[in-house]
Amino acid sequence: MKKISLILVSAAVMASACKSDNKSDREAQEAKEAYEADAANDTTAMPNNDENYTELFNGHNLDGWKAFNADSISNQWQVEDGVLAFTPAEGEREGSENLISEKTYTNFELSLEWKISEGGNSGVMWGVQESEEFSEPYLTGPEIQVLDNDLHPDAKNGEVRQAGALYDMMPPSEDKTKNAGEWNKTVLRINHKTNKGSVRLNETLVNEFPVHGEEWSKMVENSKFKDWENFGKDREGHIALQDHGDKVWFRNIKIRELE
Repeated sequence: MKKISLILVSAAVMASACKSDNKSDREAQEAKEAYEADAANDTTAMPNNDENYTELFNGHNLDGWKAFNADSISNQWQVEDGVLAFTPAEGEREGSENLISEKTYTNFELSLEWKISEGGNSGVMWGVQESEEFSEPYLTGPEIQVLDNDLHPDAKNGEVRQAGALYDMMPPSEDKTKNAGEWNKTVLRINHKTNKGSVRLNETLVNEFPVHGEEWSKMVENSKFKDWENFGKDREGHIALQDHGDKVWFRNIKIRELE
């Protein structure tokens, strides 16, 4: 009798575990379907394939890019085997060297792959304004965080500082990052016509947020940017890759503009 009871208990536990797994799978599928349905209802949406994208990084040189507030790009940024790598100069540096796209964008979908060094920090920004008035791209451009969630101390300051977050404003729904030194894929979609932004990290939708209006203003007000006069004000701006003083690599950077 005892043996039969144990078998029944084991079966119940397995059934419960299967039910939990099925629920997680179902929730993930529902989130995916909701994202795809939203794209289907968006008249600017197009099939997500390479034919619809334009290379933002050609894999050979830095054509199409420039250093923020500078006339030339130093050898801290190097292109090798189709990869754009940033390695901070040794010793004391006078300042950061962020890269920005020469072109500006308003409504777009940006796809890229990145890997971060152990304990490293970087980011991808949009809506960046270049001017001597601004010493850093993040003074105007919102950022999608690139981070080693395991070892960088900023990850301990809340999920709004972790990889996939709209930095200090909207946390990712889950951590889908790979280990430091491994490639991750991020797809950032910004659409002011529909007032929707989203982040897909390693094929999973992890973040959605408004990109202007009252809800956006509330997020800014509750962040470190609340007193930054020019933060997130411009709908059109440059794409930026951040120099945060740590080694970081990017590849397969491509973009498609949304009409």
